[in-house]
Amino acid sequence: MYISKVSLRNYRNFANTKVYFNKGINTIIGENGSGKTNLFNAIRLILEDSSYQYAYKLEQSDFNRSLTNWKGQWIIISIEFNDLSSDEVIQSLFIHGVGKIEKKDFVEKATYNLFFRPKAEIRKKLSELEENDIEGLTKILDEITENNLSEKYETVFTGKSTVDFNDPHVYKELVGDFEKVKFNFNVDASKFGIKVPNQLSVSKEISFTFIKALRDVVSDFHNNKTNPLLSLLKSQSGTIKPEDFKPISLKVKELNNDIESLEDVQKIRVNIKETIKDAVGATYSPSSLSIRSNLSDEADKLLQSLRLFIGEPDESYEGGIHELSLGGANLIFLTLKLLEYKYKAKETFANFLIIEEPEAHIHTHIQKTLFENLDYGETQIIYSTHSTHISEVSNVLNINILSKKQNYAEAYQPSFGLAPKNIREIQRYLDAVRSNLLFAKGIILVEGDAEEIILPLIVKKVFGISLDEFGISLINIRSTGFENVAQLFHDDRIRRRCSIITDLDSPICETIILSTDDDSDKAYKNKVKNSSIKGLERQKRLEEFTKSNVWIRVFYSKYTFEVNFIKDGNLWEVLNIVNKIYSNPATIIQAKKELESDDVSVYGKRVLTMANNEGKGWFAILLGGSISYKTELSDYILDAILFAKESFSKDLISDILSFRLNMYEHDDDKLDFKLVKKNIRDFKEGKVEIKRIVESLEKVIPDDQIIIFLKKI
Repeated sequence: MYISKVSLRNYRNFANTKVYFNKGINTIIGENGSGKTNLFNAIRLILEDSSYQYAYKLEQSDFNRSLTNWKGQWIIISIEFNDLSSDEVIQSLFIHGVGKIEKKDFVEKATYNLFFRPKAEIRKKLSELEENDIEGLTKILDEITENNLSEKYETVFTGKSTVDFNDPHVYKELVGDFEKVKFNFNVDASKFGIKVPNQLSVSKEISFTFIKALRDVVSDFHNNKTNPLLSLLKSQSGTIKPEDFKPISLKVKELNNDIESLEDVQKIRVNIKETIKDAVGATYSPSSLSIRSNLSDEADKLLQSLRLFIGEPDESYEGGIHELSLGGANLIFLTLKLLEYKYKAKETFANFLIIEEPEAHIHTHIQKTLFENLDYGETQIIYSTHSTHISEVSNVLNINILSKKQNYAEAYQPSFGLAPKNIREIQRYLDAVRSNLLFAKGIILVEGDAEEIILPLIVKKVFGISLDEFGISLINIRSTGFENVAQLFHDDRIRRRCSIITDLDSPICETIILSTDDDSDKAYKNKVKNSSIKGLERQKRLEEFTKSNVWIRVFYSKYTFEVNFIKDGNLWEVLNIVNKIYSNPATIIQAKKELESDDVSVYGKRVLTMANNEGKGWFAILLGGSISYKTELSDYILDAILFAKESFSKDLISDILSFRLNMYEHDDDKLDFKLVKKNIRDFKEGKVEIKRIVESLEKVIPDDQIIIFLKKI
């Protein structure tokens, strides 16, 4: 038995979301605030026995913020189970509680739902309203306040539902249509589920363990309520046979007597008694006074006095938990929680282990090893993580990505709708470097080392903001096979924007073979021609691949990256590294002369010769040292960034502008940016539009590329 789907309506940052799971190990990926903890809390409300009570204590803050008015709305948490066994106990539970009986004698699939809804009196009043009676609706909803929510709302559990709670039509049929003021009082149990009494709670019949994010485990070890070692010892103390513990109990009693009878202890006891008598007199003095050893002779209390002492790897010293490194303490805490889970999972028919961000302070090798080795057979394990190293070894079939939007979150399944062959291609590409695309807000795919090295440098120098700060991951495919990764971005899978940057490799010279051409000329022309043909074929293939897909767009450079770099106005940067590539004075002079040519066939051939001789990666590293805020960002690259980024906040635009003004003022303090700065301040406050900033910039630095950027956004 495993969780196959979790549906959420109006719960915290989930307005309308469904998350799919498979058997075995599942991974939840998402940025901060995307709802990983909220998802786990939703599951815990239904499946964790210790959290069951909190299901009846939901508050206004638990409603999704995108709701115009939360009053009258329902919070729905629905869990679907699959692969139910034919065991008599589990079948009894689900047939009478939450299972859906089909043609077989037993159920294989079941649902379990939590409804946080208005109580019957409110629902009755709503159902009696005339259609379109907005005034009457408002009057009823106004009766509900944050302070009386517990009086006006109730939590109920249902099972055997047959509908998709994420379907807007289903929600309206169950909850009501607030726009048309159309509500039903009677709920169709065959669709929305039969009410499940408390005594049939699923949480009482399964093993469910939640391991919280490893924030401050040292303090957890000092807290008796959260110390995992104490939990383990308590669970085992009841299994000790009285006859086995009796000799220990006798020794403890004997030890207590020996401690109490020590001469110094007795002396202090007598002195205390005499001092009290001297101070208040015999009338008010205690009738008796003793000093006793409080070492318990009871098994459970005695075991709880035990403490862990551990040595770090390759060290002989053994110390307490507080002396371990953060990573070491976290690893021990996680280990004890896993052992606690093992003890609990022995006698149940379904086992669930939820682990929240286990990677904190743990070495990357341990993260990967832990994830790969954590397999408990019939147990369903669900991780949440920020770690690219864990996502690297995760099965893409079992990954869910939570994406943060304004007041709500979306869930994506990267493999949804893909053939096994395509899934294998993606899995092969998701190494620790490329898997960071699963965490990004936008993606840019490039084909080679030059783009991977240079583009982030140019963006940082030109905008003062890195691609990471933009929320964009730049991924080097190291080929032109972009489709293998780009297929992730689709309406059915990851709904994030993906820009592809590639070269058309247009000819930089005439490719017709002349009778005067020698073998070297012929080979060069054929190479240029073949590259051009491949570039056009690639363009045709990518245009077909991206057709009708709003999440992917391809941006082409006319020539190869290095040639385009010069064509777009960056000659100085290349000239600046000629001396680092060539040592012969004559060659240096010749190279600079060719680079300064207006003929692309001349400067193009020279820059490609330099790049190929050095290796494109090393050439890009050398070039990186010459990049400045004056380096021109090619139009196709800027367009790729704007597509991947999608939107720019006023604060971000203002920061970019302020950075460029500071750069210009540093080079020339005679430039007058007073009006520009005023317009930037007014823009941030919403008093003027970007157009006003552009007009003031054109009067001071009319040719600056930031003006193009502002006009495009």
